[in-house]
Amino acid sequence: MTAFKTNRSPFCLLSIWILLFFPHTSLSQNITFLPNAYAHNDYWHKRPLFDALDNGFTYVEADVYLRKGQLVVAHMLPVLQPSRTLDKLYLNPLSNHFNNDSMGIASPPITLMIDIKSEPEKTYQALALLLHRYESLLSYYENGTLHKRAVTIVVTGNKPVRTIKSLDCRYVFIDEDLIQMAKEKNPANLFPIASCRYGRILSRNGEEPLSKEEKQTLCRYVQIAHQNGKIVRLWASPENAIVWKELLSCGVDLINTNKLVALKTFLLNRYPDFAKSN
Repeated sequence: MTAFKTNRSPFCLLSIWILLFFPHTSLSQNITFLPNAYAHNDYWHKRPLFDALDNGFTYVEADVYLRKGQLVVAHMLPVLQPSRTLDKLYLNPLSNHFNNDSMGIASPPITLMIDIKSEPEKTYQALALLLHRYESLLSYYENGTLHKRAVTIVVTGNKPVRTIKSLDCRYVFIDEDLIQMAKEKNPANLFPIASCRYGRILSRNGEEPLSKEEKQTLCRYVQIAHQNGKIVRLWASPENAIVWKELLSCGVDLINTNKLVALKTFLLNRYPDFAKSN
């Protein structure tokens, strides 16, 4: 397990151990779950959610628009398909996934990142109403205590920060801006993940390793995030092993990708301990 000994919080390290040693049995056999694997725009895959789970991903992302009272999963308005709702593609399958008696407690926790593309307040109100049906499944924060459950919901994109922050009991957490994080000092029990676009910090296109200066800059942001109990993600990063290696070497926690099999293969080759149970 030495491959993951970065400047992480004890909570993050504990999460890695939990994810590694709780094999999943309800989908494909011999799945190795990967705590660094983040399925960006997961709904583009042939089987939303399940392709990611079959490849060991523990973080999945879905973009949503509020249309006629429904949270519809889509990247852009012109390609909205009303039948592809957040409930149908993610929440209901996740509920079945964790409530299946054949799985018991064997499945590791999953984080669903919801990228709000429409107006934040109205979209959040529709989301809160939908999540109420799944509260027994969801992580929540109440009276100063974080309660971890099978599924953690994190919102990004058009985030209604003030509304969520004002709640005494909340079932939704917020994706924080990595650049602003050091200035704002928001608590990890509200902002567990700090993210930003790859190009805001780094300029390399993935054909060569990071420069010394860029690596120092990225490592500094990661260190600050970890000191505040948060995990780090860079999105829109080049999709290749050179970049993935550099990000991990700086302690970036989540590797954002559309290439599920390629990232799985990279992580299993880089960290053979992951494959012990296979």
